[in-house]
Amino acid sequence: MTPYETEIAQWRADRLAALTAEDGWLDLTDRIDIAPGRMTVGTAADNDVAISVGPGHLGVLTLQPDGRARFDAGAGAREFASVPDNPPRLKVGDLLLEVMEVGGQHALRVRDTASPARTAFSGIDSFPVDPAWRIEADWQALDQAQPLGIDLVTGAATSVQLTHQAHFTHEGARVTLLPTHWKSGKPMFVIRDRTSGRETYGASRFLIGEVVGDRVVLDFNKAFNPPCAFTDLAVCPLPPPQNVMAFAIRAGERKPHVPEPGARAFDPSG
Repeated sequence: MTPYETEIAQWRADRLAALTAEDGWLDLTDRIDIAPGRMTVGTAADNDVAISVGPGHLGVLTLQPDGRARFDAGAGAREFASVPDNPPRLKVGDLLLEVMEVGGQHALRVRDTASPARTAFSGIDSFPVDPAWRIEADWQALDQAQPLGIDLVTGAATSVQLTHQAHFTHEGARVTLLPTHWKSGKPMFVIRDRTSGRETYGASRFLIGEVVGDRVVLDFNKAFNPPCAFTDLAVCPLPPPQNVMAFAIRAGERKPHVPEPGARAFDPSG
């Protein structure tokens, strides 16, 4: 195994560990819109917020208008903890509660950390490693940030601030990709190509860039499925038109070969 193949093997192992972790995407059970105020939570029908797992009466959630939240499961209210690049969260028994916000709408997201979906997951199928798909692209900062509308897989829309562009050449043609999101200080590209809907997940794949000076490494061997490939409770962005490539990228993760319960099918043709 070459050093590069070893690097990709470790990346895939880390990716699988993150996906099957307690806060991964395989144990998500509920995402319910909520409004600021005090509300009871549990599986019983008389709760203000009825969830699908856990005890009949789990506790009381209080949401402030600014998004701060606390939860009282009977032993006193506890604040939701802030987590980088993730919604605030709180563990109650086997349940991991998160209060998220998309487009001004708050939602309670619930994960069942004891779910067998985590341990029974069959793994991620990927294309063979191809070093040719590790591309060093030009990294261009825009003169000023530009707003860009982004469609979501749910049919809703949001807006991001675009600050950079990545440029490279493929088969003699200039390709421009837009980093619409940032994860842990790194640019994230939401992409689609000619494999989408056939060999790879139809809605999109995600790719995290590595910035080195005026260059950005786009390693498509690390292109990965978005959360909505595994659950219809995730809210995923769709690629802007500039990130829909007219050629096939047979590198990175393929679409899940065995659909997970609740996984959303997506037709890239619309």
